[in-house]
Amino acid sequence: MGGDRGPDEIVAGVLEAASDDIVPVIVGAPGLDTHGLEHEPAAEVIGMDEKPAEAVRSKPDSSLVASCRIVAEGRADAVVSPGNTGAMLAAGLLTLRRIPGVLRPAIAVPVPARDRPSVILDCGANADARPEHLLQFAHMGAVFAEEILGVERAGVRLLSIGEEPEKGNQLTLEAHELLAHDPGIRFEGNVESRHLLEGACDVVVTDGFTGNVCLKLMEGTISTLLGALRTEIASTARGKLGGLLIRPAARGLRDRLDPDTYGGAYLLGLRGLVVIAHGNSSQKAIANAIRLAARGVEHRVVDRLAEELAGRVGRETRDRRAPSV
Repeated sequence: MGGDRGPDEIVAGVLEAASDDIVPVIVGAPGLDTHGLEHEPAAEVIGMDEKPAEAVRSKPDSSLVASCRIVAEGRADAVVSPGNTGAMLAAGLLTLRRIPGVLRPAIAVPVPARDRPSVILDCGANADARPEHLLQFAHMGAVFAEEILGVERAGVRLLSIGEEPEKGNQLTLEAHELLAHDPGIRFEGNVESRHLLEGACDVVVTDGFTGNVCLKLMEGTISTLLGALRTEIASTARGKLGGLLIRPAARGLRDRLDPDTYGGAYLLGLRGLVVIAHGNSSQKAIANAIRLAARGVEHRVVDRLAEELAGRVGRETRDRRAPSV
């Protein structure tokens, strides 16, 4: 109910994604036309401009909170929402709770880069972060890359202003030190933002403020360039003729770089699977976000994260108990 395009666009995306393997439950206002799909009524709506924690507490019957509650109760396997991101985080923490050992949940966004897909996290769940949070994001991102992107053993890089270890702010410098000395991570050093769309690495970690700015800059740049190319092609007869010749290649490029290709991002670190879609999501984006959620369920992303983090805590405990020489 909180999407920018209204519930009809969301329902259309849900209908597109519905199949024998994906059985949606639509959570929304009483009387909502779901075209025969299962409907869970929710009388309240959390707006994009509301304060997340306050809104979640004061509106327990909102579609956003109710959808998380359905997953917590085991009546659904995952939740997909284009609503208020902060409220989704607050509702997830309240109803689904964190996986044991998780310090902060993180938004993991797949990036359709030129050479290979990669994942960036955090992209907005934590505007402020500590070095140990970025270390944990690296572990969570590696599980995502291996389970969802099919990477054999994910490499990790740290987003910074230079590739040299001594470049960056205090957060980056301290996080680099932690990442470089963690045997459970294949750390490949720093990476600059200009290399992100080239497929710089399987996993790129950063704080939520920087990651969100980076993500929106990339999406805006891609959208502007593709729009400018269409305008130039249509402006002259020669351009239109050339456009016909390059149409297959241009369509492939557009489909690969279009943010709607993945449709959403995992909120990793909770005991239930949450996919956050853009507030301005189209029918196509919603359908793809639902399919992304289904892949996460199929690949047991939540369980794999819990296993990975439990193993890491065990390793750290053994290291602390080891006698010094």
